[in-house]
Amino acid sequence: MPTKLHSINLLKNKDVDFLNEFIKWTLTIGRLVVIITELIALSAFIYRFSLDRRLIDLRSEIKQKQTIVVAQRSNEAKYRDLQDRISIASNLSNLSQERHKILTDILNLTPVDITLNNLVLGKDTINIDANVSTVPSLALFINSLKNYQGIEAISIDNIENRQQTNFIIVNVTATVKKSQFDIEESPQEENLTQTELPPAEVIQ
Repeated sequence: MPTKLHSINLLKNKDVDFLNEFIKWTLTIGRLVVIITELIALSAFIYRFSLDRRLIDLRSEIKQKQTIVVAQRSNEAKYRDLQDRISIASNLSNLSQERHKILTDILNLTPVDITLNNLVLGKDTINIDANVSTVPSLALFINSLKNYQGIEAISIDNIENRQQTNFIIVNVTATVKKSQFDIEESPQEENLTQTELPPAEVIQ
């Protein structure tokens, strides 16, 4: 009877080795992945907490600045109003000096034989009532006014020859050129800028 032979497998079981490697990887690399994931989640939570804190601080800062702006709003309105008043006062001062120069120049342009009864300087016009001795003096006066740089146009409204007084009574209206210092005025303010000479006063 033949003898039964037994076989011996000297190679390792590949299935058993793969399972062992997978378990080893799970216990090492897998645990490391889990730890890294938890660290990322924890970092995101901390960052989110810091963002929330910054947001709260920004809202608080905005509220504080809004309170300051509201508190300064009335002061800003007063400051702007004061600036407007200063600008108006400066323009009025310059306009007054300019009008004074116009009056002085008209008086200097008046011939010696012309007597001014009324000289009214309004916002846009100058009204002159005068007694004129001779026609050439009147013509000289009118031409001087036409050539004056501050006057835009001349209109002779009335001429009356009174033989008993030997005078020619004339009424002249001159249109003043617009000034760079002109401002919008109410009727009350416009009347304040007029200068009228008393009829009895003689100016040469």
